[in-house]
This record gives sequence, C-alpha cells and structure tokens, in this order.
Amino acid sequence: MKRSTKITSIIIIIFLIIAGVIVARTMIGMHFQKKFGKRPPPGIIVTTVNQKKFENKVETFGTAIPIRRKAYNIEKFEIISPIKFNQKVKEGEVIAKLKTRNIIAPFDGVIGKRNFSDDIEVSESSIVINLEDASVLFVDVDIPEIYAPFITKGLTVDIKFSGNNEKIYKGVVDSTSSRINTEKRSLTARIRLDNSNSEILPGALLEITIKYNERDSLSIPDTSVILEGNKVYIYKVNKDNLTK
Repeated sequence: MKRSTKITSIIIIIFLIIAGVIVARTMIGMHFQKKFGKRPPPGIIVTTVNQKKFENKVETFGTAIPIRRKAYNIEKFEIISPIKFNQKVKEGEVIAKLKTRNIIAPFDGVIGKRNFSDDIEVSESSIVINLEDASVLFVDVDIPEIYAPFITKGLTVDIKFSGNNEKIYKGVVDSTSSRINTEKRSLTARIRLDNSNSEILPGALLEITIKYNERDSLSIPDTSVILEGNKVYIYKVNKDNLTK
C-alpha cells in the first residue's frame, strides 16, 4: 500500500472516531436531558387543593420553673406534728406547726422537702420546706441571635415532656429580653405553659418548638408537580375532567 493511501486511511479512521464520539456524546446528552430535565409524576392523583397552615420553627430545650415558690428553713426540734409533704394546700392553710409559730401558706401550692446534703450536721438538725405553685410553669430558653428578630411576645409554642413524649403541650412566648446576650450570642425568651392538671413537675427538661411566620397557603401533593429546568408546572383538572 502506498504511503499516501495509508495516510488517507488513518485520517479517515480518526475522523470516524471523532464523529462517533461527538454523536455518542450528543445522544447521551439528549437521553439524560429527556430523563432528568422533565420529571413527570408517577401517576395522576386527583385531589382537592386545600388551605394549610405553614410555619417556621425554632427548636430548643429548657427547664420548667414554677410560677411561685417560697422556701422555709426549719429546725427539726421545733416541729410539733408531722408535715404532710407532696400534698396540695390552699392559701391560708397551715403548712407546719412549730413550737413558737405556725407556717401559713401564702398561696395555693404543693409542699416539698429539701435536705441539706453538703453539711451533714446541718442536714441532721434542719430541713428546708418548699411551697411551689406549679399551676403555671415558665421555661427560660436561649434563642440564637439570628432568629431574634422573629421571636416576639404571643407566639405559639409546642412543648414536649420526656415523661409523656406522645403528648404536645401548648404554650406561648410570655416575654423576651431587651438585649442580646453578648457571651452566648443569644436572646433569652420566657415561655408560659398552663399546668393546672400538674402533669409536668417543676425542674423537668422540656423540648421547646417556637413557631413564627405562620401563614395559610394552598397545599398540593408533590406528585402533582412537574420540574422542567428552573420552572415548575402543576397538573390541573378542568371542568371536562381533563388534565392540562
């Protein structure tokens, strides 16, 4: 074979290879564009468009604090009759009868006891009686600074307690701090929770979800949405029961 013929053959082969690569890449590109450029729903699901409430959320944790609490330090030798701990008392009732005086409840609450643990001698001679009104609980939480503009008084709050994780308690934002904590870079907010049934004990760790930017919008299933590039299309059923 002549040298010129060999060169011509090599050029033709190279050209065919290049053309094949170009055609193959074009076909592959068209295939993926067809496959992923437009994602139709797996099936047509006819449903009524409804109004639904949407909101943004901030989640955090906090400790339950009773709305009122008063402590009494009592010498044990002064106690005349046994104190009924963990019992509810009404305002004006006697909490403890002592040799020199009676301790009267200044408000409705539950009587609790706390022994001194750091000093054995003090613990043996004295007790501390706590009267706590837990009909309303407060929870102080730290909100990251970035969310501070959205947290205002009156926002609704969902609250969960580990002792009853299936139930969601309702609360509200009772107040917020007037400034950002420069050490934590956070805003302190106080949550108010009704606890008239005494389901949550003071000191419990609570999971807090603050809702903000609540709005009512139309809600549709995601299977009704078609994505084509940066455009979004929705199937709509007209009066002739046809989709368009």
